Amino acid sequence: MAERSPGERQERKERVLTQGTSSMAQSIADAIVLKQGGVFLLTEQSGAIPLRGAHGFGLYYHDCRFLNGYTIELDGARPEALAATAEAGHTGVFQLANPRTRMRDGHIMSQHEVGLRWERVIDGDATAVYEDITVHNHARSAVDLELTFTFRAEFEDVYAVRGLLPEALGELRAPTWDAGELRFTYDGADDLQRAVTIRWGLRPDATDGTSARFRVRLPPGGSQQIPLVITLSESSGAAPAAERAPASSGVDVAAVKRRVDERIAAQAAEQASVETDSLLVNRVLSRSFDDLRVLRTPLDHDVFFAAGVPWFTTLFGRDSLITALEVLPYRRAVAVDTLRLLAQFQARERDPWRDEQPGKILHELRVGELARVGEIPQTPYYGTVDATALFLILLARHAAWAGRLDVFRELRGNVDAALAWLSSPDAHPDIDGYLAYDSTSTSGLVNQGWKDSGDAIVDEEGRIAAPPIALVEVQAYVYLAKSGIADLFERAGEPETAARLRREAADLQQRFERDFWLPERGIYALALMDGGRRAAVCSSNAGHALWAGIAEPSRARRCAERLMSESMYSGWGIRTLAADEKAYNPMSYHRGTVWPHDNALIVAGLRRYGLDREARTVFGGIVSAAMRYRMHRLPELFCGFPRAEHGAPVRYPVACHPQAWAAGAVPYMLASLLGLEPEGFDRRLRVVRPILPRLVRRATVRGLAVADGRVDLEFRRRRGGAVDVDVLRVEGDVDVVVEER
Repeated sequence: MAERSPGERQERKERVLTQGTSSMAQSIADAIVLKQGGVFLLTEQSGAIPLRGAHGFGLYYHDCRFLNGYTIELDGARPEALAATAEAGHTGVFQLANPRTRMRDGHIMSQHEVGLRWERVIDGDATAVYEDITVHNHARSAVDLELTFTFRAEFEDVYAVRGLLPEALGELRAPTWDAGELRFTYDGADDLQRAVTIRWGLRPDATDGTSARFRVRLPPGGSQQIPLVITLSESSGAAPAAERAPASSGVDVAAVKRRVDERIAAQAAEQASVETDSLLVNRVLSRSFDDLRVLRTPLDHDVFFAAGVPWFTTLFGRDSLITALEVLPYRRAVAVDTLRLLAQFQARERDPWRDEQPGKILHELRVGELARVGEIPQTPYYGTVDATALFLILLARHAAWAGRLDVFRELRGNVDAALAWLSSPDAHPDIDGYLAYDSTSTSGLVNQGWKDSGDAIVDEEGRIAAPPIALVEVQAYVYLAKSGIADLFERAGEPETAARLRREAADLQQRFERDFWLPERGIYALALMDGGRRAAVCSSNAGHALWAGIAEPSRARRCAERLMSESMYSGWGIRTLAADEKAYNPMSYHRGTVWPHDNALIVAGLRRYGLDREARTVFGGIVSAAMRYRMHRLPELFCGFPRAEHGAPVRYPVACHPQAWAAGAVPYMLASLLGLEPEGFDRRLRVVRPILPRLVRRATVRGLAVADGRVDLEFRRRRGGAVDVDVLRVEGDVDVVVEER
């Protein structure tokens, strides 16, 4: 690798400005996604990865695309895709068949005479993909054909895949063959050697470049299996790039699948389950929980929810925290791991390039080559204005479910540091004492709330807002964080600190109502901009003020009316920006699309203020959208076109799927509708004004963990709409109190 001058390196770093864009690659909306642990794979419907062109398909691990091409051919022809199944998330089965093909001997093989069953299982613990390709002859005569496997591996950093940094830093070695085993190796500039090894259970009849050829002779009705293992590896320094992969001869893919299934089943047994009398709602819920399981990702000895496949399969502050919040009623262990991981990486010094300030919770952590050599600031990067408050909110909400102060006491130093940052001059760059952002990094995010694309925050004239910027939802998060964490200080025997935090929250609420409310528009402003001027636009951000409880009740109702108006509610969900705003674009990442997690928080806010009809409407819209996606999987976002114009939500072409806080959206909304309010310290679960979605007349929740006990509940709608709650089982010392009003 040629050395770069300091000026060249700085220029390169400044080009890394991501501005929250999702990808520069072609659409992945129809990709088949498999993931287990830290390994994930995106393929076409045929199971293949294109050998040419700019695309996001591939086999990824540790922010690196190890394989960016993988195809199978029958006598030089790509087989046709008939079906693809990937319901489990870590396994996939692809059914293929031959097209009408001129064989090597000159005769024509009719369409669909030869079938291929391509089964694959990802084992993240082994950093390997196990595959079985079964060729079956359905013709009445024998066939003699050639099955060709071709691979491409360039070991691109995920930032290169996204089109943000195309140049390679290290050295790609020539592929090698050894005893029928194909090996690709890359010597990274980060002193890490990465390798892909492909080993077949049968020795190839011929090899050429990066292709392996197998002669397949089958009688009528005959079949042949060809197993293989694709192993990913990393090693430091001059050491060989990994131990040898498990020998693939004799590999039993079914046995590998059983092994992985057993690990997953053990995890699932620890979480609450939900079942309704609606088959469609059950399917959406099942897909949501499966996707959350798929997105569970290990880091050291802890587990977190990776933000989304493929672009954001890493630890994010905001995304991982919100997802853990959504899942708290069902699985609270991940919340503790998430808090511990984020506490471990909490900022301790000042670094302008990484937007690091003492006490901040990270935005994003990357572990790929570009991060390891310091070409990008995500090592970790701290350009988020809201993750620190969300960290405190999750800590307080977890304590409410668990009824214990052990995590609070364990992370007490991190709590103090987070509160110190929230009150520091760093967090208040001259916007009337509000928490605001103004990036100090040449390679960071221009916008640092959840709408973090460069053009996300606009004023009423459609102009991009100039920082410093104080977002409406961020002030609400601070209010909720201080209110919630004050309760823990009170219980920990520190009433003075608790009283101070409550005073600060009350003062913030008063100032917020004065400065953010737009009486002529009936909603809270999107933000205060440089100089304190309001971004007087109607956005979904205002709905987060309802979630946090900072909104005055009468204004909350007016805000809800605006959110449910035709310009905001598309029929599938609430848009990020109203259709009558000048900057509205239904296809823009943050200026008119619909985000499921955004709607989930708003639903919880609507319920907080007794706006049950509106909450049920939004739930119905989001579930209806999910029903129209493959496997009922909600993507990261979809376009904001009106439901009346299209029979299905319009896809956003490069949206992540599965995506963590989208997967958590429907379970969280259902918990909000059911009115689950934990009071773990008092060994009590309050069920407040429970309602059921319109599609559901009965819902059963089993294994709901409150304090040290578990509860099974059944919700049944009576004629007239009221909901009865039956306590089916109580394990441990837990009291269930149902409040109809």
